[in-house]
Order: sequence, then C-alpha cells, then structure tokens
Amino acid sequence: MLSAPLEVGFDYTRSLGPVLSAFATGLAGSRILGVRGSDGRVHVPPVEFDPVTAEALGELVEVGTEGTVVSWSWMPKPLAGQPLQRPFGWALMRLDGADTAMLHAVDAGSPERMRTGMRVRVRWAAVRRNGIRDIECFEPLEGTMPATTPAGESSPEPVTMITTPVHLTVDHTVSPGEDVYLRGLAEGRLIGQRCPLCRKVYMPARGACPTCGVPTVENVELPDTGTVTTFCIVNVPFLGQRIPPPYVAAYILLDGADIAFLHLVLGCEPAEVRMGMRVRAHWRPRAEWGTTTQNIDHFRPTGEPDAPFESYANHL
Repeated sequence: MLSAPLEVGFDYTRSLGPVLSAFATGLAGSRILGVRGSDGRVHVPPVEFDPVTAEALGELVEVGTEGTVVSWSWMPKPLAGQPLQRPFGWALMRLDGADTAMLHAVDAGSPERMRTGMRVRVRWAAVRRNGIRDIECFEPLEGTMPATTPAGESSPEPVTMITTPVHLTVDHTVSPGEDVYLRGLAEGRLIGQRCPLCRKVYMPARGACPTCGVPTVENVELPDTGTVTTFCIVNVPFLGQRIPPPYVAAYILLDGADIAFLHLVLGCEPAEVRMGMRVRAHWRPRAEWGTTTQNIDHFRPTGEPDAPFESYANHL
C-alpha cells in the first residue's frame, strides 16, 4: 500500500477575552494572575467561568512565581515545538497562593532530580507577549542559582490576541480503496468502487459502503466529466492560498458516480458558475503526474447544456 508523510498545520489566532487577556498581559510583565471562584479557590491559569456555578468570573488574584510539584512525568526525547529541546519533566505545579495546579515544563536535568513535593520557580522567556510561552519553563529551587532573565514590561500594553501554531505530522498509509484510486490517478484514470448491494459508485473509493456497511471491491473507471452540484465563491484570502480570490470551490458529481467530491472550478468568471454546470477535468502536464489528486489542476466548463436538476437532486 502507498504510504507518505502527512503534515497538517495552521496558525490558530484567537481573541482572549477579559480574563485570559489579563492573564497574558500579566505574564508579559512577569506576573502570574489567577481568578477566584465562588467557593474561594484561586484557579491558575484562570478560568473564565466558575466550575461550581458556571457563572462568569472576574476577581483576579496575583499569585507567586514559585510553587510545588504535585505530580510529574519525564520527557526523555522532546518533540518539536515543546518548551525545551533537551530531556525535561512535565509537571503539575501548584503555585504559592493558588489552589489548583498548572502544567508546564521543569528543566531538572535528569529524572533523578524530579520528585513530587519539590519546590520550583519560573524561568521567564526572553521574548514576551506569547501567552503561556512567556514562561520558558520552571526550574528546581534546590541546588540552582536564580537564572538571569530579562525583566518583563513595567506597564505592558494589554495582550488581547494570541497566535498559536498547530502542527500534526503523521505517516499515512492508505486503505486498499485509496491505493487503487491514487495509483489510477498516476495513469490519468479516475477509479471508484461499487457497492455490491445498493450498486452505488463511490469516487474516491471508500473501501466500504456507508449505506450498506459492506466492502466495495468492484472497481469502476469513470470519465473526467461531471456536473457541479453545489459551490461557493471564495472571496477571503488566507494563508497557503495558491490562487488569488475570487475563485470557486465546487462539489462535482462525475458521470456514473453517486457521490460528489470537492475541487476547483476555473476557466470562467466565478459569477458564471452555477448548479448543473457541466465541467471537465483539466489535467496537469503528464510529466508532473504522481499518485496524488493534484494531477487534476482544476475543472472547467465544457460548454454543454446544463444538466437537469433531477439528475443530481439526490446528490446535494
């Protein structure tokens, strides 16, 4: 079966709201803020809603930059993006003045130095205004000299927005149905699979019929022509966009298939695209083909009369 590395990633940007904004602004100024709940407990990091009453919270409380390890585990081989790129401890730590524990890294050097009950202190990051990443890590109080770190902003501007990179890297091995479909694309062929019971043809192949729950083992070669069922005009730019907006992303029902799939429709003005429009695949040059859906650059109108609504009404 075909296998390849797959990376999914994006930069997640969000507004913080009053409670988390105060927490992030405090970190920029070397202060750690919690919030007091209805039962008197101080939550660090702060929560926006009371875990007891579900009411909104807003009474901020400054806590210490030292604390006690409640529990921990050791990370012998750090992963990309983690706080430290050398072996370290993950720990739940209850800061002085807090009633709940927070998770962060402890730069202990070895697992023998880690223990429940050990005292730790904050090591601040050199670059601030990155939310929880303003804390580079924690370090043991015993046997270490305080690290020299840059002072925080004396009167920091409020931190109201934060961007967090999110990445996931996996080795993806395709299913038997995907294998047939992708190897077909490398030959310029579109291959789906038919359910032996309901006789529906799925493209791309799914390996099993979602209606009948039985394997789809009969391969069906389909033409590269089809019908636009539904579509949207993309007007908003975003990171990673390979063509400038506006353009059309449409669900296309290939002739002989029973399920539509998403692709681009180019070769005409976006305002001209409509439900029922007949389209044909526009393939990349053969020298660029591989086992990938990118072999089809886009679909474009054929100039044929529109398909009647009844022909695709059950595939919207």
